Amino acid sequence: MSAAVSTQAGFDQTDAPSIARASIRLGLMESAAVLLVSLILRYLNGPLALGAAGVVIAAGLALLTVLPGSWTRARTIEGIAGAAGIGLGATVLYLVVDVALLQPIGTYSHRWLDIGGGSNWWYHPVWWMVGTYIPWFGAWILANQTSKRGSPSVPVTLGMTFGMAVVCAVAGILLKVPGAGWGLGTFAVAYLPGLALATLISVLGARRA
Repeated sequence: MSAAVSTQAGFDQTDAPSIARASIRLGLMESAAVLLVSLILRYLNGPLALGAAGVVIAAGLALLTVLPGSWTRARTIEGIAGAAGIGLGATVLYLVVDVALLQPIGTYSHRWLDIGGGSNWWYHPVWWMVGTYIPWFGAWILANQTSKRGSPSVPVTLGMTFGMAVVCAVAGILLKVPGAGWGLGTFAVAYLPGLALATLISVLGARRA
């Protein structure tokens, strides 16, 4: 009964065809973003490379955070889980594109290979975990906003997540966390705990469904 009411209200859209279509769209976006960042890092250097790659990475994180939950119109655990499913499906498609296209055409630079000790395969398990984690928590924030206000706010969501990511990045640098520095890598890693903190903040005042 509750599922029927939710569907009629237009929330928690998690039917299998919709999840599959959304996974394909998101997976293609991820593939394009990785290709673009890889080419930027291969052919550009210095501040220009840092700025261009930063814009693409920030845009990719933003889309990965808000699109799946927006597509499922997450309001309860049903829509949140559906968003995580979209994220997982997208990573599967991306990994196929990576193996079939991106690696064979030599997309990745030596800098990319050096991170993995000479191999591109190091990031595949990381990708599917992060690619599911970010949509899951992003949808949770959107659902909490819907619970509190009746509708989600993408600007507020991204403001909180990026703001908390900056806080985590600066904290890591000041506390001298190993590997932390003023660069894109530190910010990208800091986005994960920043997203978790933003989710905790969004829970405050939310009505439980």
